[in-house]
Formats: sequence, structure tokens, C-alpha cells
Amino acid sequence: MAAAASAALARYFRFAERSTTLATELRAGVTTFMVMAYIIFVNPIVLGYVGVPGLEGMGLPFAATLTVTCLTAGLLSILMGLASNYPFALAPGMGLNAAVAFELVAGRGLSWPQAMTVVFLEGLVITLLVLTRLRQAVMDAVPLGLKRAIGVGIGFFIAFIGFVTGGFVVKPATGPLPVGLGALAGVPSVVFLVGFVVTAWLMARRVRGALLLGIALATVLAIALNGLVADWKGFATPGAAQLPAALVQAPDFSTFGRLDFALVARLGVVTAVLATFSIMLSDFFDTMGTVIGVGGQGGFLDARGRLPGVGRVLLVDSLGALFGGFANSSSNTTYIESAAGVADGGRTGLPAVVVGALFLGAMWFSPLASVIPAQATAPALVIVGFYMMSVVRDIPWDDYEEAIPAFVTMLVMPFTWSITNGIGAGFVTHAAIKLLSGRGREVHWMMYAASAAFVVYFGLPLLEGGLR
Repeated sequence: MAAAASAALARYFRFAERSTTLATELRAGVTTFMVMAYIIFVNPIVLGYVGVPGLEGMGLPFAATLTVTCLTAGLLSILMGLASNYPFALAPGMGLNAAVAFELVAGRGLSWPQAMTVVFLEGLVITLLVLTRLRQAVMDAVPLGLKRAIGVGIGFFIAFIGFVTGGFVVKPATGPLPVGLGALAGVPSVVFLVGFVVTAWLMARRVRGALLLGIALATVLAIALNGLVADWKGFATPGAAQLPAALVQAPDFSTFGRLDFALVARLGVVTAVLATFSIMLSDFFDTMGTVIGVGGQGGFLDARGRLPGVGRVLLVDSLGALFGGFANSSSNTTYIESAAGVADGGRTGLPAVVVGALFLGAMWFSPLASVIPAQATAPALVIVGFYMMSVVRDIPWDDYEEAIPAFVTMLVMPFTWSITNGIGAGFVTHAAIKLLSGRGREVHWMMYAASAAFVVYFGLPLLEGGLR
């Protein structure tokens, strides 16, 4: 029976064609989940305003948001794996959830159902763009050099996320510097540093499953030190590095399906359209960057930097926004952390299915998932960022018309904590340089359209200020 099931999986996911094995794909799925597991608790924290002075009690309930976070991530990741056969996992997008909580609800005064309706509507628009093949056409219109820069920029971004969550890089409380070296003291810092060195050593030794092993060993170390050294605490939920008192927690579906289309009456037509456009643009290009970056790392892209069968990937991702808004979990999007599973050997859709199954299980066993501290997964993100940097050598650095937009793309992503901002800055710079150089005809009209959309995107604060 087991042999027959294994053979069926190998045929469905085309293991032989992708030069992989069942064990590798399963391990890659577990690795991706462990790197993504923070969203189980971070999304409810963001949408619940946990620890935000003045907003306590105004957010969505923690337990219900945790449930729909796991539900949407689980179902959509499974759908992605089965429909696309790529190791791309989905979950509520970081940044998008903050935009919903702090811009739409706290900033504009929308109710939570109204804010989630904005997410639902932008998901509907993006789905229509996919069905008309416009979203894929925009991806195909991006020059190869910019596509490579997007992958490198995401590598920088992932590594930066790893260093920040590991506590190695911090925003100083005082002084003129925007970032600085963290206070490398306490259990969390020890866990990150030891985890990084061990994971890097395992990768250098070409050990199979090095990322997963590094996460597991760092988690064990965190639990041991956090229990033995009483004065060396520092972990906080999510990832408390402590064994939970209970393993099972019943799901709470009380917020599922709550929408309210009265947001237009609340905001006015123009402001409602601008709010939806802002969320949509971020969702649209975040996914494009992730697909190009992770696809390039896995060797999935063709010679022109295109992903075969990308339409299915984009369709599932677009449905993620629709379903996320309807479920009140915020927009679900393809995760850059999928690169961890790809770096660990994942080459088919099975890792995404594994991720989805683990998310669904986490609805009941969420206390167990809370054991893994962010400092234990942060080293894996840094190493993944290193791997995604490799294509930087293929960017034509002696051609300034190509190299400068690529450079802008790569740096704006980590410096502004946004894939969308990096892509937008690169697009606008590329179009402007080509036009001023008298070579505007070399740029695809869709690049001009996307650049114009980004000009509006970057100018939204000024535009909205003029409307008030």
C-alpha cells in the first residue's frame, strides 16, 4: 500500500522529471512550514493590535484570527501544490495585514468587515486580470535584467528579515542611525548565532536537509537554555521556546465570512477606489517578485525569465486574496519563505501540499507550533538570501541603462521593507532612463502602464491629501 501511494505521488508530481524524491519533497515541505509558522501567531497579533497602545480591544479576536489564518494558508497552499506543481506556499501576507489594520481600520475608520471587503474586492479585480491574462502579460513584459534584479532584491530582503528577526540587526532606540547592531546578549541572540553558524556549516558540508536540521537544533537549544537559565529569558509569543501546557486548542470560526459592502458610502467612491488600488498593486507585484525570485532559485524559469504554467500560480494567488478577505484573515499571497523549501531541494508541488496540511493541523495543535522561536528560523532565512544572490553576476553591470534600475530594485526592497516598493522604483527608473535616452521604443507598453501605476502608487499620499 505504501509503495503504491509513493508511486502515485511520484507520477502526479513528476518526481523523475524534476529530479527529486519523495523524501526530499516531504522534508522541503516541513522546512518551508517551520520557516513560515510564525504567521500563525503574528497575523493575529497584527490584526488584533496586540501590544499597540491606544488600540487594545479594537482588533479582531486572537483565537478566531489564528483559526482563519491556518485555514486559508492550509487550503490555498494545498491548492497551489496540486494545481501548479510548484513548491509555492501561501499565507496571509505580512505588510498587507498591517495595511488593512493600520491604514483601513485605524486610519480610515472602517469596520473590520468593511476593511476585509476591500481585500475581497481587490482579490476579485486581480482574479479578473489573471483570467484575461493581463497579469501574466505584465510579468512577461519585464526585461530579463530587471527580473534577475528582483530575485536578488528578494534575496537581500529575506536575509535582512532573518537578521532583524534574529535580533542581530535592530533599529536603535536613540541616535541618528536608522539601523544598528543588536545587543547580542541573552538566549535569543545565542540561539540565532549558534543556529546560523551550525546551519551555514551544514550547508557548506552539503548535508541533506541542512536548513531543517538547523531549525530543529536551534529550537532544541532555545528550549534547553530558556529552561535552564532563569535570568536569561527573552522569548515571547510567538515562538516562546517553552513546551506548552496543552497541545490541543479548538478552532474558532466566529469571524469567517463577515463582509460589509457599505465601505463606499463610508469613504466615498474616489477614496474607496484609491484604497482598493493601493492594496491591489502591492498584492499584484509582491507575488510577481516572489514567483520570479523563488522560481529562479529553483531553476524553474526559461531562458527569458518566464515561469512555465505561471497562469495557474497567479490564479491560485489571486484566489488567495478573495478567500483571505472573505475569511477575515487578510489577503493571502505566495510567500517568499517558500525559497527555504526550494533551497532544501523542493522541486514539485508536494512541499506546498505538506505546508498546507501542517497549517490545517495547526488549527488544533497551535500551542505546539508556538514552541519554535523566530530566532531558530532566522538563520535559514539568511542562508536562503545568500542562495538567491547568485544571479547578480548575470546582470549587465557595464550597461548603465540596465544596471541602475536593477541596482535601485535590489536596494529599495530591503531598505523600505517591501517587494512592491522595490519593483516600482526599478520600473519607474527603467522607463525614465530609456525615455530620456531616446530609446523609449525599446520598452514594452505594459512597462509604461505599470510604471504609470507606480507613479500613482507612490503619489497616493499627495493625491489623497489634495482630495481632503
